[in-house]
Amino acid sequence: MAPTYRLAAGGGPARTLPAVARDARRGVTGPEPGLGPVAVLVPVKAFTEAKLRLAPALPPPGRAELARAMATHVLEAARPLPTAVVCDDTDVATWARQHRVLVIWEPERGLNRAVEAGVERLRQAGAQRVIVAHGDLPLAPGLAWVARFPGVTIVPDSVGNGTNVICVPSAAAFTFSYGPGSFNRHASEALRLGLPLRVVRERGLSHDVDTPADLAMASAVQP
Repeated sequence: MAPTYRLAAGGGPARTLPAVARDARRGVTGPEPGLGPVAVLVPVKAFTEAKLRLAPALPPPGRAELARAMATHVLEAARPLPTAVVCDDTDVATWARQHRVLVIWEPERGLNRAVEAGVERLRQAGAQRVIVAHGDLPLAPGLAWVARFPGVTIVPDSVGNGTNVICVPSAAAFTFSYGPGSFNRHASEALRLGLPLRVVRERGLSHDVDTPADLAMASAVQP
């Protein structure tokens, strides 16, 4: 029997956001001016295409449900900061709007360019610092502390290879380079830009879910 997951439910009071005209048919919204000094950006791929490496442990509907639940938990961890989801899937956009977060529509850009576009959109809306948090962090605590450093903060994955969470100054023109080994590349990019670098290994943010073993560990520690 597949394990059950009790991740934080989403939703809550928030303002209704005007739709961007060119994306109105998709129900997509863009960032409003005056977001505040810190914002969170969550890149989310189509739930039906997420976590393919979990196929030995979960069938497709279970993987989609898990991906949605984990992403919802990350949105909760981002509160009360202004939050945006960058995506290119209409179901994800609908889900994000249901949780009253901004939607940044970036089709066919790939993860790195979509994140860069999202950071720039948030900068234009007034955010001076952007926390980029992936949507597969089922143990994520609150994210606000990540922005309390003047340079770049990186929270690597549990093996120090990938980048689960990163906070960058929005005006730094930071080049993102996700994929295997991204932690070292992102650290090098911070140094190249002359930005102070802080690396934090935080248990809840370091645990992502990519493999059946990750899945079992997350299930074991759920309250």
